[in-house]
Amino acid sequence: MFPIRNTVPTRYPAVVTWSLILANCFVFFIQLGLRPGELEEFLFRFALIPARYFLPLVYGEVPFTLLDYLPFFTMMFLHSGWLHLIFNIWMLWLFGPTIEDRLGHGAYLAFYVVCGIAAAITHAVFNATSLVPALGASGAIAGVLGCYVRLFPLARVVVLVPIIFIPLFFEVPALVFVGIWAILQVLQGAAELLMPSNGGGVAWWAHIGGFLAGLTLGPVLRRPERTYRAYYPDEGILGFDPSGRP
Repeated sequence: MFPIRNTVPTRYPAVVTWSLILANCFVFFIQLGLRPGELEEFLFRFALIPARYFLPLVYGEVPFTLLDYLPFFTMMFLHSGWLHLIFNIWMLWLFGPTIEDRLGHGAYLAFYVVCGIAAAITHAVFNATSLVPALGASGAIAGVLGCYVRLFPLARVVVLVPIIFIPLFFEVPALVFVGIWAILQVLQGAAELLMPSNGGGVAWWAHIGGFLAGLTLGPVLRRPERTYRAYYPDEGILGFDPSGRP
């Protein structure tokens, strides 16, 4: 079930969302330009390695300054490959503008960063012995999804479901789409706890931490409805009201 359209219209340009997309792409192209040894050193410095904070004697370095905790922020701008980047950017482009529209530019940027840091902390706690660098914007984007389902639970999301070679399109409530996604993260995260793991692969607990942060912070940061400007007649999405309902 792959999302292809968000039916909640926006009133304001998504300048922060586009800036975040450009920042992620810019950093990724920097990664592409590095030689293997340089890339390893780059990730060592800016990706999140949980053991550095929980097993400093094993890791070989004790973090003392604020700069040592910079990876909790910088990891959300790094990606492991093209598919990783494209999927995250697609989800951010699809749902980010709606949340930015409802929170306001400044509050949305703070919200995104806090969700990303919450995701990083959650991943580190549940993978305390991992020496594998964790990276990706998916934890922060999970926060966007959490906020979206909290603000627009009955909004429709248009999804693509391929049956063999036949693409089928459906409208599903946000509560169903995001709910299925959240359940899968919890199940995968719980399975990871029950099986030996070196902390590699998908950062399921980062997704869960970011999602819960977004679910909690969204209503708190949402700006009052009276501050929105009115919709123009041609700004809505045909067949859906301003809340994305049919």
